[in-house]
Amino acid sequence: MNFDQIAWFPLCAGATVAGLVLSFLAFRRRGAASGLRVAAWALLPVAAYLTNALPALWTIGTTAVGFVTGLVLNPAVWAGVAVAGLSAVLFVVSGFMRGRRLSAGRKDTGEGKGTGETPAQRPAQPGGAKPAASAAAPKPAVAGRQRKAPADDDFSDIEELLKRRGIS
Repeated sequence: MNFDQIAWFPLCAGATVAGLVLSFLAFRRRGAASGLRVAAWALLPVAAYLTNALPALWTIGTTAVGFVTGLVLNPAVWAGVAVAGLSAVLFVVSGFMRGRRLSAGRKDTGEGKGTGETPAQRPAQPGGAKPAASAAAPKPAVAGRQRKAPADDDFSDIEELLKRRGIS
């Protein structure tokens, strides 16, 4: 169907009238805010007609529908999607292989001391430069209490806040 074959004014006016009836019903059932929102949506078809935006909206709609139907029904497009997926898998696998090669090279040179530690995880060497992140040791949240195990550390702040508020 072509854009010029459709009687747009009666269609837009009918959609607006139906929307205004629905906005009146929404106003009576759910209140003024809901009714005004439906009325705002109901006025858009006539606004699109009066501003001559319908040809642009028609072009956008037919282009989007053509793209989706071409995507779904075209085997060549699905082959392209499969090739893109294979490419993503190869990127991930090569990243893991590269990481293993780098960690193996670190172990051979003794840089990681054979434990696979990253430089931030290694203890500071005497006389060596300390990393900036480990310069300030974290202080316990509540004085006099021991820090909990690392597994409980995620929720310790929340538990402390709840206890202070008497919600525990």
